[in-house]
Amino acid sequence: MAEKEVINYKDIINKIRPELDKVIAFLERELLKIRTSRATPSLVEDILVECFGQRFLLKQLAAISVPEPRQILIQPWDKSYIEGIVKALEKTGIGANPIVDKEVIRINLPPLSEEYRKNLLRLISEKQEEVRKTIRRWREEAWKEIQEKYREGEIREDDKFKAKDELQDLIDEYNAKIEEIGERKKKEILE
Repeated sequence: MAEKEVINYKDIINKIRPELDKVIAFLERELLKIRTSRATPSLVEDILVECFGQRFLLKQLAAISVPEPRQILIQPWDKSYIEGIVKALEKTGIGANPIVDKEVIRINLPPLSEEYRKNLLRLISEKQEEVRKTIRRWREEAWKEIQEKYREGEIREDDKFKAKDELQDLIDEYNAKIEEIGERKKKEILE
């Protein structure tokens, strides 16, 4: 009877690393959309705008800039886009009304109220927890595969326990990133 090939458990752990990186990138993109006391193009650039019976991202229809700390300036490539852009902006929950000024649209962000800040902090915590759940699912999947390979004799028992520790270290590293990203955003909101 041929001896089973021994698999390196590190391959299983390394296989989930790119997925964990995607989860972190997702969290960063989501938090960019959350308004802080400063204006940023990311607050509006991915808003869907209805134009000529089609839907476009705002950044496909206009130049977006921040001339002042609490102002966003939107310069549509064509003035026929203005009406659709204004309608789309009014539907968002950024807490400011768009003002049409000739061929540009200005959004003056009001200071954040205490209640709005609390809601934003809660939203950040919810996003962090959502991402932590995804990371736990990846950990469970990798651990299940390691245990399966152990049962099949492809991973030695001592390697199984090393794998469990290394897998947890990796998950702890990504949980720390989630915490750090969330704390940075919370700090921006509280400024």
